[in-house]
Amino acid sequence: MTGFLILAFLILLAGVLAVPLATRLGLGSVLGYLLAGMAIAPLLAALSVDVEALQVFAEFGVVMMLFIIGLEMEPKRLWAMRGKLAGLGGGQVVLTTLVLTGIALLADQPWQTALAVGMVLALSSTAIIVQTLTEKGLMRTQGGEASFSVLLVQDVAVIPILALVPLLALPELASLATSHGEGGAHGGIDLTAPMSIWVAAVTRVGAVAAVIAIGIFAIRPLFRYIARANLRELFTAAALVVVIGIALLMSLVGLSPALGAFIAGVVLATSEYRHELESDINPFKGLLLGLFFITVGAGIDFGLAATIWDSVLFWAAVTIAAKMGVLLVVGWLYGLRHQALWLFCLSLPQAGEFAFVLIAFGVANAVFAPEFAAQLLLIVALTMLVTPLLFIAYDKLIAHAYCAGQGDREADAIDEDNPIIIAGRGRVGGIVDRMLDASGHRVTVIDYNSEHLEVLKKFGVSTYYGDATRPDLLASAGIERARILVVALDEREQIDKLVRYACANFPQLHVVSRAKDRDHVYHLWAMGCRDIVRETYDSSLRMGRSVYEALGFDRQSAIAMVEAFETMDRTSMREVADTYRLDIPAYENEELLAKIRELKAEWDPKLREAMDEIAARGR
Repeated sequence: MTGFLILAFLILLAGVLAVPLATRLGLGSVLGYLLAGMAIAPLLAALSVDVEALQVFAEFGVVMMLFIIGLEMEPKRLWAMRGKLAGLGGGQVVLTTLVLTGIALLADQPWQTALAVGMVLALSSTAIIVQTLTEKGLMRTQGGEASFSVLLVQDVAVIPILALVPLLALPELASLATSHGEGGAHGGIDLTAPMSIWVAAVTRVGAVAAVIAIGIFAIRPLFRYIARANLRELFTAAALVVVIGIALLMSLVGLSPALGAFIAGVVLATSEYRHELESDINPFKGLLLGLFFITVGAGIDFGLAATIWDSVLFWAAVTIAAKMGVLLVVGWLYGLRHQALWLFCLSLPQAGEFAFVLIAFGVANAVFAPEFAAQLLLIVALTMLVTPLLFIAYDKLIAHAYCAGQGDREADAIDEDNPIIIAGRGRVGGIVDRMLDASGHRVTVIDYNSEHLEVLKKFGVSTYYGDATRPDLLASAGIERARILVVALDEREQIDKLVRYACANFPQLHVVSRAKDRDHVYHLWAMGCRDIVRETYDSSLRMGRSVYEALGFDRQSAIAMVEAFETMDRTSMREVADTYRLDIPAYENEELLAKIRELKAEWDPKLREAMDEIAARGR
């Protein structure tokens, strides 16, 4: 017990100290975790800690991360990415394997070893890339989506790689392989191993189909059953059961647990429990991913690295350069250009965490000599260490260069002093602006998208360029004398920043704010805003009215039913909003949860009675 506590204390302390420092220095959390692992490596060695076994446990953080990504990606969106998956992902894996195989052949490696090296190094690090893209808000960009498409294909590519590696065995290494077991700590039970290729393939397809079926037919009833107990810890336990169970099923049939978790997440992306699942899994995912990065840093053989540092440095540089060359070609052929192409090329040139598994598997199957495998592990670790630095180069050089025309542009001088200010002229702010203009009201509109403003100019629309959250720009727009501020920005963080500033400093100002969802309404209410509009609420009511009419109700009855729902919804929202607190998440606010349960018990029967009465009149 004491040994476990010492180990846990060391790892957590290293992360707590290193990551904030690395983040403050602009290095990112991933590099902070890697450096923390390197710092405590001597202590772990002194305590005889099996870093490899710890890394296997920590790799489950990657599984959880793919599950959460799947929850955020509806099947429709995944289908829309099919071109990227086949073109970008397939092209990258095949071409990178061929190029790296050729380089290994030039280095006088046997063709079997060379091909295995090409396949191992063709894969990239899902953990580092997805974590970093998410942190930097780049996951939904063109380059970010392209990178993620490649990672998905690489997860699938692990299956044929595992099947091919045993066929590349070298007779002279066969005697050594038996002493290395079946992959060390990364080994596991594969029920398909004794099966023929076709039977194993059918089994694996059946396992994937089972995951989809479980997601559609079993998980929703399970969570409905758990929800009746009204115990949050049971819901968390159920979420972990789902992820661990799916990962176990995938492992038993020789598939990637991360891939299975992603498929399950996609199936549940339209579930009413999606957000609850995400909030339950996120803390575990974050801790395990941090532990994984620490183990990567701690797993570096510094003694061997000091002996052959020049060779490791050279081949790591060759690997990164070769992969970047392939990524450049594949990305260009697919249509990526400028900033998106650079992000794509700088995201994926490292080797991935699954290389640790494949290298151990290669040693066990007489493809890699142990000494060669040790050097290959150092190359993999070094490419992973360099990746955060490549993202820093992207931020400081590439993104800065491409944004120079927009980001360095000075904010426009505002020479108007109108009673109404609109922050943001996109889908929402544009309509509000047109409505006010049509009624003869003078409005000052501020937007930060210079390209969008240039297009608007061609249509004769006047809008000022600038960041509407900046107090000095708001002052020049006359916010002290304005009557109304319309907050129509796209990003929730920007909306919160502007609403907080306006409500705190200008109590006489009427703030009308756009909200992203119901929770955001409560958040803005707690900040002091009293005129809040959910961005999809009114359109949802109109859609509901159309459904009522399609069911056979006349227009007046459909309108009355919508009004009954809206009255209940708005009244209950006001009561719940008064219990909302900014300092804790809504799901931990017992007063808010109690109020919601109370109102649900009170309002649901009344609303149903009102609906039945209207329906009886409208049939």
